[in-house]
Amino acid sequence: MYKIQTLNKISAIGTDIFDKSKYSVAEDIANPDAIMVRSAKMHDMQFGDNLLAIARAGAGVNNIPVERCAQEGICVFNTPGANSNAVKELAICALLLASRKIVEAASWAASLKGTPDAPKTVEGGKSKFAGPEIAGKTLGIIGLGAIGGKIANAAESLGMKVIGYDPFLSVGAALHLEPSVKIVSDINEIYTNSDYITIHMPYTPQTKNTIDAEQIAMMKDGVRLINLARGELINSEAVVKAIAEGKVAKYVTDFADDVVLGVENVIVLPHLGASTPESEDNCAVMAAEELIEYIENGNIKNSVNLPNASMNAVGTKICIIHKNVPTTIASITSAVGNEGINIENMVNASKKDFAYTMLDVTGDVPPTVEGKINAVDGVIKVRVIK
Repeated sequence: MYKIQTLNKISAIGTDIFDKSKYSVAEDIANPDAIMVRSAKMHDMQFGDNLLAIARAGAGVNNIPVERCAQEGICVFNTPGANSNAVKELAICALLLASRKIVEAASWAASLKGTPDAPKTVEGGKSKFAGPEIAGKTLGIIGLGAIGGKIANAAESLGMKVIGYDPFLSVGAALHLEPSVKIVSDINEIYTNSDYITIHMPYTPQTKNTIDAEQIAMMKDGVRLINLARGELINSEAVVKAIAEGKVAKYVTDFADDVVLGVENVIVLPHLGASTPESEDNCAVMAAEELIEYIENGNIKNSVNLPNASMNAVGTKICIIHKNVPTTIASITSAVGNEGINIENMVNASKKDFAYTMLDVTGDVPPTVEGKINAVDGVIKVRVIK
């Protein structure tokens, strides 16, 4: 029986997918075959040799030691797009919060409880909270993936002009965009032409501080910034300074840090982007399906550290995680052939320094074959799936 450990509360709609005759799913499990996680920090965890995979019920994987997992032959999955509608809705809300001083107005109105003539005071004070409409304004979107694309289309339907930048935009994602969305090849066009800017890209060392003082200086006076992706993508100190100078009118972020908390014209939300029951259900279901497909069939979809690959095998499937270096595949096939095993089909895919090879073989696979493949230089983990 396979053991699945949950490090956070995972929606039962997802965990119920596991066949109880094959899987044991619980938080208190030792030496798991797979782990499901949301926000728990895993960088200091030690993993057993039998850990096959980690599935993050969400998009970001900053809490997982992705590179170390690849080195140890552990496939890390995320669930791109599962929470996209939830984040899209919050982004539309953030556009309005950045414009209409809604949060400030509500707080002020609540402070008048118990005062004489509160209704009259509220009516008389509303002019302090006036703000612009979003219709007719230009929204710049950095990142047009599952989330950014939905925001682009929603903003278009609300009467905004939308320009987007994404150097990795797939054909499929582009086809889902409204024709009026303008895609630019230079990110600086986003900075110089937008009244509102929202960022939707993964955080990596290369994307840290994508928006910093230099980029803010290019922007229109009174620009309004939204960050529902990752806190590190925008330099908090630079934004707060720009707000004090009047360059940035408003900043809405889903990520709290001491720099932005309590600052006028900054609205800090407690990481609400995916905090809907529908989103949590979608992420849990996708994560469970990814684990089942990998554990039972060796197929990889939505991995962040290994290449995506799949095969419908006729016979026994041998799955090998290995370094992406020359001669490794030839050495693997030789090791299999020397055991008298015939390879019917083969799939190989690579992702940066790592590769994944699946062999569809016929006939009996002797127990010695795993050892022979493991002895090949560069091989990290071998599994035989019958």
